Amino acid sequence: MRDVAEHAGVSVRTVSNVVSGYPHVSPATRERVQRSLDELGYRMDYLARGLRSGRTGFVALAVPFLAEPYFAELAQAVISAAARRGITVLVESTAGDPEVERRILSGGLTNVADGVLLSALTVPADDDAARAADFPLVMLGEHSVGDRFPRVGIDNVAAARTAVGHLVEQGCRRIVALGRNGSENGRQRTEGYRQALSAAQIRRVNWLVVPVEDWTREHGRAAVRELLDGSGPLPDGIFAFNDALAVGALAALDESGVRVPDDVAVVGIDDIQESAYTHPPLTSIAPDLDVIAERALSLLAEQEGAAGVAPREEATPYRLVVRASSLRARPGSPT
Repeated sequence: MRDVAEHAGVSVRTVSNVVSGYPHVSPATRERVQRSLDELGYRMDYLARGLRSGRTGFVALAVPFLAEPYFAELAQAVISAAARRGITVLVESTAGDPEVERRILSGGLTNVADGVLLSALTVPADDDAARAADFPLVMLGEHSVGDRFPRVGIDNVAAARTAVGHLVEQGCRRIVALGRNGSENGRQRTEGYRQALSAAQIRRVNWLVVPVEDWTREHGRAAVRELLDGSGPLPDGIFAFNDALAVGALAALDESGVRVPDDVAVVGIDDIQESAYTHPPLTSIAPDLDVIAERALSLLAEQEGAAGVAPREEATPYRLVVRASSLRARPGSPT
């Protein structure tokens, strides 16, 4: 900072104010200091700043799989929202491993970050590490750990009900739910599927939940191919528990000569960017990732210097994006 101050002809305090984003600096002075910062290649020493202030200026985001489009897009939303606040995001991939999630809940990232955003999959809600966690923490998504921390995400039961209700409106009556597993996410989306069919008075004989080990394109494709090769009646609608499964389902239907949406209509959840470019384009439930990111960071900020925030669930907006994979020209009549 002394080098920059000498180069710009200002005090070290003025350089500090510019770097820290202090608002009461004249535009001309700020421009002169910024020019010197750029010319000298100044970089903030975050470790030194953290030692002086007690804060690092970093938050950690831990998600299960960065290779999965939804989590990659969620990470980008968090990074963008954090940048607007002058915060840097450190991203960790847990692979859904309960030991990695437990390490994070035990404070494994707090030596480099002021707070943690965690999208957990497998660590038990009553885990000892969760009960002992004493740092700013916000849960993302459906899986929560106890009732001590705020959680941000869409209402998955309602979202699934919306997706299946759309298929019903399009005339579908033999609707398959693709993706059940032991996760809280799967449980909630299964419940929304059942509620929608029950509300439509569709007989239970037409209900079918197909378990899928991993919610990926490959597993979605394999599950639908097995379904089509079976002896049962062909479904006329598929509700996939995420878009990756839906993309795999579309591939299997195309390979088998099944017309979408005329023979089978397909809906997913997540509205990843790829969904607009499938063949045909995929109808999907779109969570508002920007709102999720903003609310999560706000809840982290509320915990700074406090004993925490009151545990609560923040339900964020979502919308149904209707595309050609489900939109039929002449919906059938109710049974």
